[in-house]
Amino acid sequence: MMDIKSRARTIFKEALKAADPYRGIMNAVSIQDGDIVITGERYPADRYPKVAVVGGGKASPRMGEALEKILGDRISRGWINTKDGHAVPLRYCTVHECGHPVPDERGIYGTRRIEAILDDADKKTLVICLLSGGGSALMPSPADGITLDEKQRITAQLLKAGASINELNTVRKHLSGLKGGGMARRVVPAALHVLILSDVIGDRLDVIASGPAVADSSTYSDCIEICTRYGILTSLPESIQNRFHAGAAGKIPETAKPGDTFLGSARNTLIGNNRISVDAARRTAEKMGFNTIVLSTMVEGEASEIGTFYTALALEIIQSCNPVPIPACVISGGETTVTVKGDGKGGRNQEMALVVAKRLERLDGFAFLSGGTDGTDGPTDAAGGIVDGETAAKGASLGLDINEFLENNDSYHYLKAVDGLVVTGPTGTNVMDVQILLVGEP
Repeated sequence: MMDIKSRARTIFKEALKAADPYRGIMNAVSIQDGDIVITGERYPADRYPKVAVVGGGKASPRMGEALEKILGDRISRGWINTKDGHAVPLRYCTVHECGHPVPDERGIYGTRRIEAILDDADKKTLVICLLSGGGSALMPSPADGITLDEKQRITAQLLKAGASINELNTVRKHLSGLKGGGMARRVVPAALHVLILSDVIGDRLDVIASGPAVADSSTYSDCIEICTRYGILTSLPESIQNRFHAGAAGKIPETAKPGDTFLGSARNTLIGNNRISVDAARRTAEKMGFNTIVLSTMVEGEASEIGTFYTALALEIIQSCNPVPIPACVISGGETTVTVKGDGKGGRNQEMALVVAKRLERLDGFAFLSGGTDGTDGPTDAAGGIVDGETAAKGASLGLDINEFLENNDSYHYLKAVDGLVVTGPTGTNVMDVQILLVGEP
């Protein structure tokens, strides 16, 4: 019989399976009477005899696997940038590993190859772009006058300050040649269809991988406001400050906006998101016998604060059986952030779990798991963390002060010492994070 932590791990495992991008592509793309059909959009073989594939993201190689299964040698050329450790061998597309979350020179090289494919595409070419989480960092194309080092610096500063993915992508779009509709602008006169695995709150197409083929609602003025709010504007390289101010003054072109004609040749299709994973987790928990509720798939904010909320929720369930009676399973999804103050090692999911462990020390009959569906949480080899009422006591018996580890943002080393890490390895998917709280046994 599984213990409660094993149940939480099984529920998380089923959430990962449901977000398999291979399955999403197989459901979205088909060959019908020789024509390529993507979710109802038909691309006649005589009109588009050439097919090129480009992409960027942690799940994009897995998406490419499925696309090659469907299209085979109809793919004339292809290039996909992905994160280190996430590559899979493909026959018709080159898979190129790059730096993430901070872009590097390998990313620049790979993006130039992608841009060459876009530039060569003509009106007889269908370009299929495979986008997933991490696409922004993995397809760096610095705007004129901006260097990779400067983009790395602003990315690192925003991450450390606790900026959300939406804020990070707003800034990236205005420092890039492909983001913010730039790919759609560049690929004309070819047809472009973008297949997307969402890793952002609300599945906004202009935010996922910084929206390379959709209109962008953000502006240069937004970039100035974001950087000012996080206190980094005046410390940015002069070239970036000048670009932001020139853009805000209308001296250089904005990102793509509604009505731009080049957007008419681009289509965007969502093939998977966090809701799919969360629903699978709910179904699995219900089959186990838990009374189950999904709180939200749009959870964001400080990881430590969400952890504090979950501790209050666990106590409320025990006291009043609200919002769901024991045996209870509460599930949510989204993506939180961590404002880094120490020099330890960890990630948002591990920090959230450790906060729960601290606040619910010695509480019997519960387990809490928070994990990233891509299999990585921060700069670690873990997807997240799992804790129960004995986690803090076990750490104390090893001479570990849980408060010191939290203050130093060193959740990884604490959880590793108490066997509280969730390690999956690269999963081939990426639809943000999933949290699972179990109270009581079925």
